[in-house]
Amino acid sequence: MPTPARVRADACPGVFAPHDAADGPLARVRLPGGTVSAVQLRALADCAEACGDGDLHLTSRGNVQLRGVTEPGLAARLTDAGLLPSPSHERVRNVLASPLSGLRGGLADVRGLAAALDLLLRSTPELASLPGRFLFAFDDGRGDVAGEGPDVCWRATGPSEGTLLLAGGDTGRRVARADAVEALVEVALEFGRVRGPAWRVAELDDPAWRGTPVPRGAFSVPAGLIERDGGFAAGVVPRFGQLSATQARALAEFGTALVTPWKSVVLPDVPADVFERLGFGDVPLGTSACIGRPGCAKSRADVRADAVFRPGLRAHFSGCERRCGKPSQSHVDVVAEAGGYRIDGRWVPLDELKGNL
Repeated sequence: MPTPARVRADACPGVFAPHDAADGPLARVRLPGGTVSAVQLRALADCAEACGDGDLHLTSRGNVQLRGVTEPGLAARLTDAGLLPSPSHERVRNVLASPLSGLRGGLADVRGLAAALDLLLRSTPELASLPGRFLFAFDDGRGDVAGEGPDVCWRATGPSEGTLLLAGGDTGRRVARADAVEALVEVALEFGRVRGPAWRVAELDDPAWRGTPVPRGAFSVPAGLIERDGGFAAGVVPRFGQLSATQARALAEFGTALVTPWKSVVLPDVPADVFERLGFGDVPLGTSACIGRPGCAKSRADVRADAVFRPGLRAHFSGCERRCGKPSQSHVDVVAEAGGYRIDGRWVPLDELKGNL
């Protein structure tokens, strides 16, 4: 069944239209394909310190957020770093790409497709009014970003060919890799013409916008040292997807980085001792959380303080029923309520939380 159409305007945050959070304005910086150069990563670290709360907050769409923004010079700083190339299209540059593509695994190399799509998006005036929730993706065949709910996705079926997915369903339309960028823009333009009040493809009633459901591919969030052809890559998973400015600058020492939709960072080319040099400590996989109190006025608890980490546990702690930032993978649903939490629908008091997870 399609999701009911939205009845209010799209308020997806950007730099020019930040979200007014409890801890101050929140600005979201789009990184098509998650790609950020070393120079840009250092610039983001500078922005976090000079304009925000000092940290970079990774998002479930492979973007970066700055919280507590009070400095009016943020847009100028981001523009100088090449991170805000088109004010008119700022919020529609939502593009995922398989982060390990061309490094390890996958059926095709999708590197470069996100940048090509971004360029075409920004040169197409009609797409400036696309909802900020609309999501593009290029999946190299392993099923990682195709499982993140993109509105339109090219998923590789071989080195030079793929299939077009709409809201996770296979349309049966086969598209060559060379034509993938134009095919996704074609879908976005048609969506813009027929969408009415809908923000996402899944909200359209027309069965023509449906496909055959595709099971999510089996994959693991890139973490730790990763063997690749001719060397190593690294998957860095910061606690709650939050990088201090100092940590961001440390990552930049290893060149271009790829922000993933799992609130982690892939460094494509690193030495074997990368984690000793970074000094980040253990990789805390499994538990995630929304910002909680005091950053969000809607949250009922400081969920990050209450969050439980243990081997084998995959849980998401939410301060309210909105469940912001929840992962698309299977997880234990933990939602704050007065005096405790509801775990997969079962209420437990706060002092019994750890014993029930």
